[in-house]
Amino acid sequence: MLTAYWLSVGLTFGLSLVLSVLLTQIARRLSPALGILAKPDSRRRHHGAIPKLGALPLWFAFMIAVLTAQSLPVERADPNEAIRLLGLVVGGTLIFLFGLLDDKFDLPPHWQLLGQVAAAGVAIACLIFIERFNNPLTGETVGPLPFALTFVISMFWLLLMMNTVNFLDGVDGLAGGVNLIAAVLLFLHTLRENQLSVSLLPAALVGTLLGFLAFNWHPAKIFMGSGAVYLGFVIGALSIIGGAKMATILLVMGLPLLDLAWQAGRRLLEGKNPMIGDRGHLHFRVLDAGLLTPRAFTLIYYAFCATFGALALLTTSRQFKLIALLVMISIACIGFMLVARYSRLKAPISEQIGQ
Repeated sequence: MLTAYWLSVGLTFGLSLVLSVLLTQIARRLSPALGILAKPDSRRRHHGAIPKLGALPLWFAFMIAVLTAQSLPVERADPNEAIRLLGLVVGGTLIFLFGLLDDKFDLPPHWQLLGQVAAAGVAIACLIFIERFNNPLTGETVGPLPFALTFVISMFWLLLMMNTVNFLDGVDGLAGGVNLIAAVLLFLHTLRENQLSVSLLPAALVGTLLGFLAFNWHPAKIFMGSGAVYLGFVIGALSIIGGAKMATILLVMGLPLLDLAWQAGRRLLEGKNPMIGDRGHLHFRVLDAGLLTPRAFTLIYYAFCATFGALALLTTSRQFKLIALLVMISIACIGFMLVARYSRLKAPISEQIGQ
């Protein structure tokens, strides 16, 4: 039985990896023909026009691998697994299609948000929702929650993940690598809890991201574009499908989540739309101040996210995870303050945030 399982994991991973590599090459050539290119602007300061059709290989490779995995000889214990898979596939396809329109026509923020809400709504309708959670102080399970509260919390979580990954995608390989770390940890968690069929989903995502990162690593030959929003949807949904692994994802994604909150608060205080990106994020400030090279910054960022994410594997103690989360928040906030102070000394604020 275990041999059949690991063969299934290998096939799922291998298929997604090969498809991702091949489709990324195709997307690089197709992107100029479709006019889907990223050009330097106040936020992006790369050289020349770069293909940004990364959503195509990310969506297609993951979907094909996931659907193929359903025919493999792996034990399936969840009676609702099929409908949740439907929510992942249909919701993901919906956000992928909205994303293609955004990549081509640069949709205004409210249209982007509409696509995200629609995708999250499909997922929730297919039972990808948060109806109970574990109290980290007492260890007791709270729930099931009233449906209205379940809907609001689930919608908030999925939207939060989509926008966090989207804003994280500012340095070559950064968003892809952080999501790769999250996918590996989700795979290990589901494997540890004997959720064998569910573990094939993050395994497919690992292969997809590895294949794409080969071309997205600095200097990037292709950008994610709307693929970042798609990845946020997938990670958010998988954390729920995999037994509500929000604590794990919060530890992995804690730094980008705090960065998102920091920048959203700053933009609101300045009377700006929090949905419109600028160069105020941590990665832009560090690079603009000349503190690190893009590759060095990305590797340090990976190490930070992987270290705290791995803590979730060391113990099942919810109190320990809460302490780790609080420590991570404290370290991140101190880092934000130091970087903000240093960047103000090195360059005018208008240059830092792309005004």
